[in-house]
Amino acid sequence: MSTELAAPTAPPHSGPAAQAAPPPQSAAPARSGLPTTSATPAAPTAPAVPGTRAPRSARAGTPRHTGRVVALIAALTIALVATVVCSLGVGQYALSPGEVVGVLLQAVGIDPAWAPEASPAHGVILDIRLPRIVLGLIVGAALAAAGVLMQAIFGNPLADAAVVGVSSGAALGAATSLSLGLATFGMWTTPVWAFIGGLVAVFTVYWISRSGGRTEVVTLLLTGIAVNAIAGAALGFMTFLGSSASREQIVFWQLGSLNGALWQNIALIAPLVLAGLVAALLVARRLDLFALGERTARHLGVRVEALRIVVIVTVALLVCAAVAFAGIIGFVGLIIPHLMRMIIGPAHLPLMITSILGGALLLAGADLIARTAVPMADLPIGTITAIVGGPFFLWLLIRTRRTSGGWG
Repeated sequence: MSTELAAPTAPPHSGPAAQAAPPPQSAAPARSGLPTTSATPAAPTAPAVPGTRAPRSARAGTPRHTGRVVALIAALTIALVATVVCSLGVGQYALSPGEVVGVLLQAVGIDPAWAPEASPAHGVILDIRLPRIVLGLIVGAALAAAGVLMQAIFGNPLADAAVVGVSSGAALGAATSLSLGLATFGMWTTPVWAFIGGLVAVFTVYWISRSGGRTEVVTLLLTGIAVNAIAGAALGFMTFLGSSASREQIVFWQLGSLNGALWQNIALIAPLVLAGLVAALLVARRLDLFALGERTARHLGVRVEALRIVVIVTVALLVCAAVAFAGIIGFVGLIIPHLMRMIIGPAHLPLMITSILGGALLLAGADLIARTAVPMADLPIGTITAIVGGPFFLWLLIRTRRTSGGWG
């Protein structure tokens, strides 16, 4: 009897039947690892939850991908430095690269023998061109970083601060303060009102475009069009109400320009943009989990609502600070993140870093064209970015429709 009792109990632990049993047990959790939560053995499959994302993450960490990211960062940095040096020397008062470098070294206390001694060169570089270029770098970096955040939080590559109306909302807030002559916050009045206008615009678009826990692309674009139309009408009304001086300033908002940049303006917006960029870099890795879907992100420990609020406030901070002194400059946050994503993939931390550099490079190049394309004239920089961004946006729409098979 004892051997008969042992015989039934033996197969589950040894013998051919035992060898066949484990595969079904391990295979079942593998198939149901993500949806089911009842099986405790699903714990080994928890790493497989990022498994659907893990191949991308794994590729993002490979030496080949890391080398590509490093190479891109180096190329963007070199191109940015070359563009800045070229922009400092090109203009009605031409300077050689050596003279530009010499003036910059003298500004930091180094006096090389080959540096120019004429005071006009110092005034042109340090008081006119350099503030303008620095403001362009700050604005470009802010708009590109805001574009990365917008595309991540809305879950599609068509989102942009200008497309969804936050830029127009910020410009409307600034125009309101200028037309009404408000001075509530002293020298910070215009940036604060721009911040409020942009925040209201982005929250409006976000709430309307979400349905059933996801963002609808068509609703996103249509809501952005509506917000831009409303903001444009309000800007026209403020132009009618304002004085002649305020009307010129409102036109400045609508065209976008870096002309007349001052170090005082840079001192105002630089801390805001720096804070926004730091926040964007800190949340970049969590956006990778957010891209898996809100439900999956919650299971992985992401506080979705808190992350969403942080991202929206950060976008408003970056865009409103940029618009405060540069006006409406569109398509930077659309072009740069998408191009960087096509080169290095969707991982948000390297995407954020390269987009910041790419946005600064784009604005530096656009400003160089705006200053030198037409002799004795200064083109609005918003026009330059629109000439480049408009066709790119159309191409992106066509490409997205072809790859996804529609807008559903």
